[in-house]
Amino acid sequence: MFINTLKTGFLMFTLVFLFTFIGGLLGNRQGALIGLLIAAAMSFYSYWFSDKMVIKAYRGQPVTSASNPRLYKIVQRLAQNAELPMPKIYIIPERQPNAFATGRNPQNAAVACTQGLLEIMDDNELAGVLGHELGHIKHRDILISTIASTFAGAIANITRFLPYFSNSGDNRRKNNNIGLIMLVSILAPIAAMIIQMSISRKREFMADEAGAEFSGNPLYLRNALIKLENYSQAIPMENQNPATANMFIINPLANLGKFQDLFRTHPATEDRIRELEKMARQKNLL
Repeated sequence: MFINTLKTGFLMFTLVFLFTFIGGLLGNRQGALIGLLIAAAMSFYSYWFSDKMVIKAYRGQPVTSASNPRLYKIVQRLAQNAELPMPKIYIIPERQPNAFATGRNPQNAAVACTQGLLEIMDDNELAGVLGHELGHIKHRDILISTIASTFAGAIANITRFLPYFSNSGDNRRKNNNIGLIMLVSILAPIAAMIIQMSISRKREFMADEAGAEFSGNPLYLRNALIKLENYSQAIPMENQNPATANMFIINPLANLGKFQDLFRTHPATEDRIRELEKMARQKNLL
């Protein structure tokens, strides 16, 4: 928990510094002040409202015990096993099977799963997946994960605003701005990837272990991951957002080919399956 708090603070500080620095390059003191104000507002908003922003971006529909008793009862049982408050539940209208958790703390958490996940998983597999997401909530990964997604998205979109500054000032100023725009255009996507990968892949293994514990059997999540890996490659996510890819239980984006190991936001699925099977053997379940 303490380490995640430090990571969250570091990400927010870096966001403020980045916007202030670029604002200063573009507009001296006035630009730095504008950048500082924008970054401060984004940091405040991402802390308090980024969970709602992510749910809204994926058109999440709230779930109650009446609207989907199957899903509600599974999450309720898992939350009791994990000794967590009951999170809010949402269904995402996507065919690709996937799920994520968000929120600033366990008292203000939410879990979301796609319609495709509900269609292909049996109750045990669904419990394994949702147990994994409750593991993120239990370990307080969800705030840093959500802020990192907001951060990555902000960096990736910086170049959209830079051209508005390139036509201001004298010729020397214009040339400097054009050079800066080109530099940031190259570095921004790389920076966004680094931010996503700064969230340790180890947290996925820890959430897998928690999911196995909360659901009662490591093989539930093992079987679910096998399905998720196969279906995620066959069914693309319609509403794709690379900035939030790190939040899902399995990367929702298209296969990156030979470069996928370099830019993974998740551990390799086969490694996760191997660890779950090791847990199952220790419990004499395999």
